[in-house]
Order: sequence, then structure tokens, then C-alpha cells
Amino acid sequence: MTASPDPALRFSEPRPRHPLGTLAALAHHPGRTLALLWARITGRRLRARQGFAALVGIDHRLALPPAILTAVPEASEPFADPDIVLLSAPGHVLVAGAAGTIRAAFADPDLQALYGDALVKDRADGPVLPLLRPVFDPDFLAALDYVGPVLALRRAALGPAGVDPRAGATDALFRIAERYGPAAIAHLPRVLALRQPGRAEAGEGRGHAAAVRAHLDRTGRAASAIEPAGEGILRIVHPLPEPHPAASLIVPTRDRLDLLRPCVESLLATDWPDLDLVVLDNDSREPGTRAYLDALSAAGRARVLRWPGAFDFAAMNNAAARIARGRLLVFVNNDVVAGDTSWLARMARHALRPEIGAVGAKLVDGAGRIQHGGIVLGTGGGLVTHAHRHFPGNAPGYLGRLTLTHRVSAVTAACLMVEADKFAAVGGFDAAHFAVDFNDVDLCLRLNAAGYHTLMVPEAVLHHYEGLSRRRTPEAAARHAREIGAFEKRWGPLLAQDPHYHPGFDPDLSTHARLRPGALLGEPGPARRPTERGGGRPSAPSRSRP
Repeated sequence: MTASPDPALRFSEPRPRHPLGTLAALAHHPGRTLALLWARITGRRLRARQGFAALVGIDHRLALPPAILTAVPEASEPFADPDIVLLSAPGHVLVAGAAGTIRAAFADPDLQALYGDALVKDRADGPVLPLLRPVFDPDFLAALDYVGPVLALRRAALGPAGVDPRAGATDALFRIAERYGPAAIAHLPRVLALRQPGRAEAGEGRGHAAAVRAHLDRTGRAASAIEPAGEGILRIVHPLPEPHPAASLIVPTRDRLDLLRPCVESLLATDWPDLDLVVLDNDSREPGTRAYLDALSAAGRARVLRWPGAFDFAAMNNAAARIARGRLLVFVNNDVVAGDTSWLARMARHALRPEIGAVGAKLVDGAGRIQHGGIVLGTGGGLVTHAHRHFPGNAPGYLGRLTLTHRVSAVTAACLMVEADKFAAVGGFDAAHFAVDFNDVDLCLRLNAAGYHTLMVPEAVLHHYEGLSRRRTPEAAARHAREIGAFEKRWGPLLAQDPHYHPGFDPDLSTHARLRPGALLGEPGPARRPTERGGGRPSAPSRSRP
């Protein structure tokens, strides 16, 4: 098999944190440091861990001691089954029990391909690194061969799908997905293979670009370009229509000219020929803010929509969407500043794809750390959390997920792009149940339920000074509690395990940071599959029209 974990492995190495930097951060915030110590002393360990991560940052600590290999022994015999073809990268061996697990999974007649996880030890004196995969994601696979080193295929599916095992795992998976649908490919959250020092052979990884090119050509995307991006990754550049469609940038605000002006000026500097900026003014009182909004309107640089009364993010944005003239809607918080002028084009190349719903960007906070790398359901000690939150802003992310375009369950509306007709088709934001919180996640989940896919595009980078424009009041706390209840009622089953996030990670900290105790040695969970457009998806809930 031509697949190799090497590119993914390079993104999995732990990044050491300098102890002096940690001490400096703690000393600079003595009040928060004492609060963390008190939380720890009084037994609130989860709060202490999360607060420490927010204060000093975090990165993944996933390296395992070499002794783990004694608990995961190699299989004593090579795999052999007349109905299953096993593609295995050079130097990799199955673990004991993997053969039986693979055979049991193929008892499902709809399953055509199966992959799992691996442990890799590249250096004799090095750590053992786990490679824990998400559910099958063709966008992620096009960017990085993340599925290897072991792929099992139903032999009867090879002919109808046109699979030649010699072409490798990437080609096989794309052909299986094209012939049988993505749901015919499952990920088993269990270690199936090992690689130890000296076993890898030269030549691993060749053929990935050719397989991606052939897949794009077969699926009507011959105009999409492939650009090598180094580190074994590819960047797929989908064409934009000419002329470029109008993009409506929708920014709700109340006062805070110090935030609004940098936001608006950075958006207006965006490299896009047809911008429609709509600023939603929610009762601004400060003279400077009102004068700035009047000047924007008088100069024709923006349209200002007045929205008096209580802050209602969902209803405000729905109202703006009704008057927006863009084919693309881009919802942007007033505390967001674009990092460069190309961010919108990078997102639009994906948002205009017919199968894509919401598209999100990588957001970096004021301390230069990751604020948003996609949204993960049911982890982080709550209902949802932002992927890789508090990681260094330049971190590649686990398996490169802060570098490569990939599918996620949801993205934040601090910067969210969606085609206007798709937004309208699902009813826009649900203002009846999620006036302020969870409206973005709910929108993405309803788009997913309608058969679209939510994408995270890390090439689009913006800065988010989160929470600087929010007011905390008892009324807000009560409203938040109601919205939590509504969210759990509507989407509760999905919160058990995000399909794009591996169940082996610790659910009580920033994502991809630590392993759940005993995660790699317990019984495997059920095989996980992506949902398909038109089937196998949760039914969409009732919702109000925008």
C-alpha cells in the first residue's frame, strides 16, 4: 500500500512548552493564578485545568511510554481471509486480535472499507505516538493521506468500484466512496496496527497526488487545481465563478468603536470585487460610534440597519440576511479583524461548492493562541467546545487539522460563510430558541441534517478578541440556561460523540490535548461512518423562518 502515516505523524509530535513562559504568564496574572490554585485545592480540578490552559496555553501531550507496546502485542499470524483484502503499508503489522475485529465488522453487508488507528515508534529512543483518525472525510483525505497504514476492503467491492489494490489506499477509498457512497467506509476507533523503528521502507506516500487528481477528474472537478503545500500535504484550489458573486458581510454591533472600526476597515480591505457590508446597530449610544456609522452610510461604504431593543443575535442576523444582496452571506462579529485580504476568497472556494453548507475560518485570540479551529460536540466539559482552543496560533494541530481543510460538525458565527439560498432553505438562525447562544451550532447541524457538509478552512485566518463586546447579566445567565435546555432537547443524541472527533481523547480539556485514561486498551467502540446527503441523517427540527 502506498499510504503512510509519516505526514500525519509529523503533525502529532508534542510541542514542548518553555517553563519560563509558563511562569511569566502566571506571574503576570496573580489574581487568576490564585483562583486556579483555590479551585485545585477545593477539588474543582476540571475548572482548574481549563483555567490553566486559558492562562498559559496548551498543546497536545499524546506521547506514550514504550511500555505500551507490551500491552498491545503483534498478531502471531499474517491476516488471511478470502472475502477481505488487507492493504498494509511497509513496516506495519496488525496487533493481536485485529484480524477478528476486522472480520466481525464486515458482517455488516453495507460495509465496503474499514480503517482503524495505529501506534508508531519511529526512533529507538523515541516515544510511541498514537494516530487516532476521525470518521471518513474526503476533503481531509484529499489534503493528507491520513487513513493508513492499514485498510481492509471487501473483495467483492473491488471490481464494481474499479479498485486496483496496487494503486494504494487513497485511490481505493475514493473509488469506494464514488461507487457505494461515503457511508460504505467506516472508521473503527481501535488500534489495529503497529510500526516500530527500522520497519518503514522508502517510497511510502507516493501516489497520493495522482489518486486525488484522478478522483477530482472522475467527479466533474477537472478545473480544480492541486498545489503541493509541503510536509506531504496538498491544497485543493477550487475555481471561483466569473464574475465573482457578491458577498454580504453582516456585522452586529453596539458601541465599542475601538472594536468596530478595526473590524470594518479590515473587512472593507478584503480582496473581493463585490462586497456588501451591512452593519447592524443595536442601540449604539456613544457619539463616536454613531458618527462613524453615519459616515460609513453617507460614503456608501456600508449599509446601517438599526435594531433597537434587546440584543438578539439570531433575529438581527436574519433581518440583515433578508436585505443582503450577496449570493454569499458572511456573518462576522464586531470583535473580529481579518488577518489578510485573501480570507474571503479562501472560504468562498468551498462555500460555493454545491455539497457544502457552512464554512468557518481559523480564529486567533488576542494572546496569539487558537480561539477557534472548528466546533466539537459533547466535550470540553460542556455541550460544545472549540477545537484546539488555547493551542499556539502557529500550531499545525493534531493530524494537521489547524492547517488542512476538513469537515467538522459546526463552526462559529464569529466568522461563518454560507450561500444565501442554503441559509434560507433551512430557515436561517432559530431566533425562537437560540437568540444569543448555540444559534451558529444549531444552524450548522440543520444544514448537516439537510445533507450539506460543514467545513473548517484554516487557510482563512482572522483575529477574534472574543467576549470583549459581551455584557454579563443575571438576565443573560437565565437566557443562557434556557438555550442550553433547548439545545440538549433538540440535539442531545449527537452530543454523545462527535463523529469528527476521536473518542480516545480526554473529553474534559481542550480538544486533541490528552488521551482518555485507558482509551487505547479498552474494548473498541462501534465502527463510525459519515452521513450521506439524502439518507442516514437526523431529521431537521422545526424552526422559524428568518
